[in-house]
Amino acid sequence: MSVTKELFGTAKDGREVYAFTLENTNGMKARVINFGANLVDLYVPDAAGNVEDVVLGYDDLEGYYRNSSFLGATIGPSANRVGNASFQINGKTYQLDVNDGPNNLHSNMETGYHKRVWDVADTDDNSVTFSIEAPDGDMGFPGNKRITMTYSLSDDNSLKLAYHGTSDADTLINMTNHTYFNLSGHQAGSIEDHILTIHAHNYTPVIPGAIPTGEIAPVAGTPMDFTNPKPVGQDIGADFEQLKLTLGYDHNFVIDHADGTLREIAQIEDPKSGRKLKAYTTLPGVQFYAGNCITEETGKRGAAYKPRCGMCLETQYFPDTINKPNFPSAVFGPDRDYHAVTVYQFI
Repeated sequence: MSVTKELFGTAKDGREVYAFTLENTNGMKARVINFGANLVDLYVPDAAGNVEDVVLGYDDLEGYYRNSSFLGATIGPSANRVGNASFQINGKTYQLDVNDGPNNLHSNMETGYHKRVWDVADTDDNSVTFSIEAPDGDMGFPGNKRITMTYSLSDDNSLKLAYHGTSDADTLINMTNHTYFNLSGHQAGSIEDHILTIHAHNYTPVIPGAIPTGEIAPVAGTPMDFTNPKPVGQDIGADFEQLKLTLGYDHNFVIDHADGTLREIAQIEDPKSGRKLKAYTTLPGVQFYAGNCITEETGKRGAAYKPRCGMCLETQYFPDTINKPNFPSAVFGPDRDYHAVTVYQFI
């Protein structure tokens, strides 16, 4: 196991941005940067030992300043959508950036945590920890906050993402990582042939704008059912209102038996390379996003990115959970620290 460090670029405020490469004894490597706590590269061998980079990303810091599709990004303090870009805590209303129709998406497109330089808090032989602090009122959120995010790589080919957050006032904290996976390789094109299983018998339907209705609905008998393995593209074009509203899969799935412990939530298998990914989390929800609206652009090493060339499993509290009393609470503060773990394991 090893961690190496190199200069990645210089931020607009003059701070240096570093890339850290975590490598295990099986030839798997993860490369992360302290700008946005972004996952830049993830090299994974297949059964024959052929190594490919299986996550979408950019070659340089300029790409991550653009990053309109949030490639590899750590999103915070609030991932996904907040209806009407506002919420109440303890009787006080807080207004967020209106950046997705009338709603808020991913806190702030330009000043969210995914576009800030994080401090490098710690490194050891298999992990790196980034930290960020934000004052009360930052982006409209209450509380003086400190968030840490640790990437660690183990010899069982698990990339672990561990988050911890504190705030001196009750606030909304709902972090996620927005990595796009393509198990054939980041440059390989469509992921519609990837075979997906999600351990969720329910999901949260949405209205136009992708805000949940508040209902927790069964997936049975609908194209949303991934309780048994099926190709991503099998039903993505079905005549089904929920898929039409979001141009394909972009929905929160309610993880079966979620209780705050680490449990397997999903599996992706690529029939071309044979690579398999198992996802685990302590969180109650996962946003399966099929990359329907990926910006057409040039990515790493000249790769042509376009819609559905990568897919996300964004572990989370439910979208708009702050405005839905029946959804799990993502309010954290002096009496409740935020803590979450997600693991992506290649088998």
